Amino acid sequence: LGLLALSGCGAQVSRELPSVGVVEYRLSPGDQLHLEVFREETLSGDYMVNDAGAITLPMAGDFPVTGKTVAQARAELEALLAGGYVRDARVNLTMAEYRPVFILGEVTRPGEYGYAQRMSVHALVAKAGGFTYRANEKVVYIRHALEGEETAYALTSAAAVMPGDTVRIGARYF
Repeated sequence: LGLLALSGCGAQVSRELPSVGVVEYRLSPGDQLHLEVFREETLSGDYMVNDAGAITLPMAGDFPVTGKTVAQARAELEALLAGGYVRDARVNLTMAEYRPVFILGEVTRPGEYGYAQRMSVHALVAKAGGFTYRANEKVVYIRHALEGEETAYALTSAAAVMPGDTVRIGARYF
């Protein structure tokens, strides 16, 4: 994408965030998953994705999930368990809890908020009480989880936020 200069905002916006409709959620450390294995209470329960990007299962040990969708992790987990751990493995894997998102800057109530599936920047701003009168409503600064620096993005109505993101709304210059 080309460099976009927004007049009056003092920032060079080099990228646009993907739309909430096309973002596919990928698992990462800090996510909590709920696992149900048919007729296997010892395997069923809530599992936190650890810093190594895996969940630790009784009998099977560490199962890497980072970078996978929930559906991919479920299919791979079902295949792993069917391969010698559980007869007729039937697995249900769902998100129990996402990592939180953080919002700073020119919003009424900056802070930590729970992530919701397909959350947009505007939805996060609404959770935070809306923009202040000084907010620049054309640019958003986001530092994605595991990235060291924030990036300026054009703020559109469908701009996606992901769990672990730190979102900053800057002030506009008159």
